[in-house]
Amino acid sequence: MSDRTTTGTAAAVAGPLLLGVRHHGPGSARAVRAALDAARPAAVLIEGPPEGDALLPLAADPQMRPPVALLAHAVDDPGRAAFWPLAEFSPEWVALRWALAHDVPVRFIDLPATHSLALKEPVGDQPGEQPGEETAPAPGGEEATPRVDPIRVLAETAGYDDPERWWEDVVEHRSPAADATADALAPFTALAEAMTALREAYGDGGHPRDAVREAYMRIQLRTARKEFGDGVAVVCGAWHVPALAARTTLAADRALLKGLPKVKAEMTWVPWTHRRLARHSGYGAGIDSPGWYGHLFGAADRPIERWMTKVAGLLREEDRFVSTAHVIEAVRLAETLAAMRGRPLAGLSETTDAVRAVMCEGSDVPLALIQDRLVVGETLGEVPDSAPAVPLQRDLTRSQRTLRLKPEALERELDLDLRKETDAARSRLLHRLRLLGIGWGEPAEGRGSTGTFRESWRLRWEPELHVRVAEAGVWGTTVATAATAKAESQALAATALSEVTALAEHCLLAGLPEALPVVMKALADRAALDADVGHLADALPALARSLRYGDVRSTDTAALAEVAAGLAERICVGLPPACTGLDADGAEALRRQVDGVHSAIGLLVAGATPAEAEATPAEAEAAPVEAGAEAGATPAGGLRDRWGAVLRKLAGRDTVAGIIRGRATRLLLDEGRLTEDEAARLMGLALSPGTPPTDAAAWIEGFVGGASGGGMLLVHDERLLSLVDAWLTGVPADTFTDVLPLLRRTFSAYEPGVRRTLGELVRRGPVPEGARNDGTDHAYPGFGPGLDADRADAVEPVLHLLLGRTPVPVEATA
Repeated sequence: MSDRTTTGTAAAVAGPLLLGVRHHGPGSARAVRAALDAARPAAVLIEGPPEGDALLPLAADPQMRPPVALLAHAVDDPGRAAFWPLAEFSPEWVALRWALAHDVPVRFIDLPATHSLALKEPVGDQPGEQPGEETAPAPGGEEATPRVDPIRVLAETAGYDDPERWWEDVVEHRSPAADATADALAPFTALAEAMTALREAYGDGGHPRDAVREAYMRIQLRTARKEFGDGVAVVCGAWHVPALAARTTLAADRALLKGLPKVKAEMTWVPWTHRRLARHSGYGAGIDSPGWYGHLFGAADRPIERWMTKVAGLLREEDRFVSTAHVIEAVRLAETLAAMRGRPLAGLSETTDAVRAVMCEGSDVPLALIQDRLVVGETLGEVPDSAPAVPLQRDLTRSQRTLRLKPEALERELDLDLRKETDAARSRLLHRLRLLGIGWGEPAEGRGSTGTFRESWRLRWEPELHVRVAEAGVWGTTVATAATAKAESQALAATALSEVTALAEHCLLAGLPEALPVVMKALADRAALDADVGHLADALPALARSLRYGDVRSTDTAALAEVAAGLAERICVGLPPACTGLDADGAEALRRQVDGVHSAIGLLVAGATPAEAEATPAEAEAAPVEAGAEAGATPAGGLRDRWGAVLRKLAGRDTVAGIIRGRATRLLLDEGRLTEDEAARLMGLALSPGTPPTDAAAWIEGFVGGASGGGMLLVHDERLLSLVDAWLTGVPADTFTDVLPLLRRTFSAYEPGVRRTLGELVRRGPVPEGARNDGTDHAYPGFGPGLDADRADAVEPVLHLLLGRTPVPVEATA
């Protein structure tokens, strides 16, 4: 059975003091402290991996602040790891601190991590092991035994329908004042009898591997008794107490341990979080309310009053009106609910109901904030610098301190200005960690300026990242060298061109100049061998972003420019033939690639020198090719015109898929390379009666679909809107259902205001041809018939003010 479902017990006073507990329980923690104060044992044994014995003195370091966890990982496979979390209210932590404070020897006695990490299935308190109704595999092919929840069994025996509420009433809500006047060993003795009865009835409770752990603990207990006598206290999960008190032979216990697999393991302390304790993993299992349990453990008296005060303070910080009268009324209501429900103390359910009714006015929205910030909490522990760590972890810690980037459990936004040296260094660190698979920060949508010198990140430190750091330690001893080595390895192992271009972009963002030669060679090799236009189109955007955005980091991107120009030239040659004979999915994929290439070429042209950007096609062909550039690479100006010619080919060929023809027409129109009359002519051809309705609908989707502003184009150009309307009304009824999904996908992407305006224009009908530009005001809803010169002139002074320019007098321009 999982240790989360165990209770506390004590053996007879004549033998070792067996203190059975529930992990992460404030009531159990107080009871353990009282029992140790009363018994004054000669040694304390704690359920935990013996490899952690050397780390126990660090628990007395002033820098050590729970929640923390013992982290064990296999040396040859750091991803094979396990945690043993300890909170301030964990009985094991209380016993450990008590032993250190009283100069009493303290040891861990559970199965060593060298064995538990080697086993295919976790043993004991490893992440992922939970109580439940599922069956546990039995060794030797025996019939599986259903797992038993002892807390549920005891709660049902006591007449409770909720095992958590029973446990809180019996153990967690015992007041410190009552504990001080009662027999310190009485609760352990009572629950020992209950657990013994459960073990007699249910055996191993569906946890056959517990027998191995308990055999090892009995051996360690025998050794301690030989050294310290019977004055030994054992703090362990209560489920194990009957097994530790059982009479067995040393030979029998050693036989259970014979042949266990082993791996070389290392162990250290790492910070933990309350949020991580609330998940169902870690030391036996999670708890739903670590913040609440921490409050119960830390509150010397009047816990409900103090809790309501915390809640009121949080709500006031969020600008909600909560007065002292609210606090008093909430306390009264919580106590009344506890009395009506027969509970010795108002629990979390009673306080939550009272807060919802009194402070939140029945709303669950502020209650969710209380649940997140107080009931669970965002507490992040700390460990001293003297704790063992892999070299990469130490370098990361130094970098975090130098750059003032403190790991925090609470998610936060970080905006960086890459023109500042410190922010640029922070950006490099975060990008290097992402390359290493250490997901401390994730890029986020920036607020305010969208310039290339801005970066926004979303940071959140999770305890599991310590495992990721240990895994990444195989690449190097510092973040920079490890990221460089991993980038080089990925470049050599990459099979797709887009993988290498994305890697090149990462190297530029992460500031890894040592890795670029290897990555660039791999990029040139893949680009030369890859003839698939789709692969080339997928690869170009990342290169273009690197060229455009690398400048703000003062990175030399000359080699990338040569490769990008060569890729763009090959795309221009191979794209038109690749756009024929496609099915619907292939056409949509290639349409997205056309958009990506168009944006990439725009970035390449924007990043070119003025002379290159203004080069004519003839000058582009005559321009000498720089040494090392791919054959056929053209300067930016020629590339822009070459791409425009490709788009014209795509727009005018009937063999090209409709969605691509429509998209090419739209891109040409937006670039000013196609007049409105030409666009209307192409649309008329695409929507002619001879065109299959599905092809026509695909053309419309390419032209005005998605987030390309096509809705506003139809609003402002009624000729195009009338063409679409005339085609749509002429679609035969038997084929209308075939084109409806395409049309719905196209127009559903528009803003509500755009859809409403289009509907008004269609309802109004077309403006009479002779009345379009006669300057009169027509009584049609929607847009007016032509340009209002007075309203347009009124905008000009505002634009001059925004741009900081002096308006030019009208006479000077005459």
